[in-house]
Amino acid sequence: MAATPEDSVQAEDQRYLISDLCSKLERYLQPEQVRDIYRAYLFGAEAHEGQHRLSGEPYIYHPIAVARILAEMRMDANSIMAAILHDVIEDTSTAKEQLERLFGAEVAELVDGVSKLTQIHFESKAEAQAENFRKMMLAMVKDIRVILIKLADRLHNMRTLGAMRPDKRRRIARETLEIYAPIANRLGMNSMRLELEDLGFAALYPMRSRVLAEAVKRARGNRREILSKIETAIMRRLVQEQIEGQVRSREKHLYSLYLKMKTKGLSFSEVSDVYAFRIIVDKADTCYRVLGIMHNLYKPVPGKFKDYIAIPKSNGYQSLHTVLFGPYGVPIEVQIRTEDMDRVAEAGIAAHWLYKTGDGGNGAQARAREWLRELLEMQKSAGDSLEFLENVKIDLFPDEVYVFTPKGEIMELPRGATAVDFAYAVHTEVGNSCIAAKIDRRLAPLRTPLLNGQTVEIITAPGAHPNPAWLNFVVTGKARANIRHHLKNLRHEEAGKLGRRLLEKALASFGFSLDSLPAGRVDAFVEECSLDSLEALLEDIGLGNRMPLLVARQLAGMAEEGESGATPRQPPVPLAIKGTEGMVVSFAKCCRPIPGDPIIGFVSAGRGIVIHSENCKNVADFRSQPEKWLDVEWEAEPQGEFAAELRVEVANQRGVLATVAAAIADLGSNIENVDIGERDGLNTTLVFTISVRDRRHLAAVMRKIRHIPQVMRVSRIKG
Repeated sequence: MAATPEDSVQAEDQRYLISDLCSKLERYLQPEQVRDIYRAYLFGAEAHEGQHRLSGEPYIYHPIAVARILAEMRMDANSIMAAILHDVIEDTSTAKEQLERLFGAEVAELVDGVSKLTQIHFESKAEAQAENFRKMMLAMVKDIRVILIKLADRLHNMRTLGAMRPDKRRRIARETLEIYAPIANRLGMNSMRLELEDLGFAALYPMRSRVLAEAVKRARGNRREILSKIETAIMRRLVQEQIEGQVRSREKHLYSLYLKMKTKGLSFSEVSDVYAFRIIVDKADTCYRVLGIMHNLYKPVPGKFKDYIAIPKSNGYQSLHTVLFGPYGVPIEVQIRTEDMDRVAEAGIAAHWLYKTGDGGNGAQARAREWLRELLEMQKSAGDSLEFLENVKIDLFPDEVYVFTPKGEIMELPRGATAVDFAYAVHTEVGNSCIAAKIDRRLAPLRTPLLNGQTVEIITAPGAHPNPAWLNFVVTGKARANIRHHLKNLRHEEAGKLGRRLLEKALASFGFSLDSLPAGRVDAFVEECSLDSLEALLEDIGLGNRMPLLVARQLAGMAEEGESGATPRQPPVPLAIKGTEGMVVSFAKCCRPIPGDPIIGFVSAGRGIVIHSENCKNVADFRSQPEKWLDVEWEAEPQGEFAAELRVEVANQRGVLATVAAAIADLGSNIENVDIGERDGLNTTLVFTISVRDRRHLAAVMRKIRHIPQVMRVSRIKG
């Protein structure tokens, strides 16, 4: 078939594109490396033959554009080849083994890391997205270049988003703003982050972006004269002090303007009135000299100075930040940094490839690798991909607080991090066994948010384990993932122990025990239930997903001449409740049973056993489900503490709440909650939730409260 003029134009465009890329690469790569990249292009062009993008252009244009973005970062030859081939596994019939044979194992691994999981069926789009993200992050842990290729791929997709349907545009833009722009920020790649954010903002909120862009354009004309005067004043002062440097005025990007207006509730004029400058000098010592000069030229705003040179940000960013009262009463933001710091601030980990001289991006690289190590630990603890994605999103915090260990080491944590987050940042085992914290040598609650400059010491105890309530206040992904992981394992362990006790009790009523059942009976039953092992069966029973009596009846029936069921020979012995069974035995909040109360157990699927008082009004609702009832009783010496509610009617006098609280504390009871109920001019009703050991302990607390002169009546609330 003869080629049409249109085909020849496209071919010329294609040749121009690859030749343009090769001319960029020839400036820093060896000729044989450029030849290998051209060979990868020929393979990619053939693999994508006949495929077109939504814009109508040949598909190969996209991989070349991604490679060009990486060439601007001066990435190595293998990264460029992987960029050209990054879609061949996903979108063509090419196999990873073929790439390995033709271009080497390194290129094949990079392409595989960027490729999506297309062969596996997922329940939902969210799950597929999360699993793809998880795979990419794990590949990134092995080789950091995977994320650089993925970011370049996303950047070109964002630049060419206009051809897509509006709903797809918005979905991709939201994903970019929530995941990819924060990752670029976390890796210190400021230029890429800003472009991704502005493109994402324009696609997600096109009208807001247009209005804001027009407002910035109008304001620019009014600001030019003031910016010029301030810039001249700064340059003149630097010359007087014989300091060589560059002074640049900075303009805030649309998305950062929008976020500032939205989060702080400011109008455009309030945000745009801030004038920003960057001063770039030769070395770090000069930065501090320039800071002194700036504070002498214009008065500094108290509390607005930040030293990111002494304590770099988690992404390797270094600079001095200060805010000054400028001329005409306008605030001036000033960043002071060296040329190396400026390059790393813009390119982040890519500075390692972009600038081979000096320190390059080594600081940013080391921090990025530390973050990746934490990601690997986090994914091991995460239950599934959605949980992992949620933990990573939490971890992509832009603001940090800097605190000290007792030995004086600096720890970086997200803004709002607590003592528990700090404990997990030190080590997973420290987090799992922490019981208290000292902040600046004073005991403080574990939920206390940390502030810059504080010294934090964690107190641990052997045998301690995470509290489920910690999930309500921790902010780091590492802490959240490890707490969930530990509790999940603990829950399985506790469910298994309870399941064994329940099954042994039920089997005893048929005259059997697990050990006395004929060999192979339990294995056959486990297989019949489509479970992996006896432990899985016991967990199911402990979590309330299977009734112990029914399981025991079937096991006993199988043991007795192949019968399908059996009749109990004796009434089942009640299950003894100790109070330390853990998360699989809970106490109903409607009646709050405590040792000494007559009790009944209700098996709840997924929750285990819920203990109610026998006279609880909710027990009547379970009459229609007798198979879910369980005979239970308190052990002779229960352990632990149990919640009870007291209603205390008192005279409305000053200090009465403190007096009652002191009486409760005197008898070794802890107050978990206080509600102030009905109140008139004379009387007040206080409702206390307190922890007690048993009914005798509760009676002693109530007697003590009754003896307080201001107390008129005290009673226990049972539902």
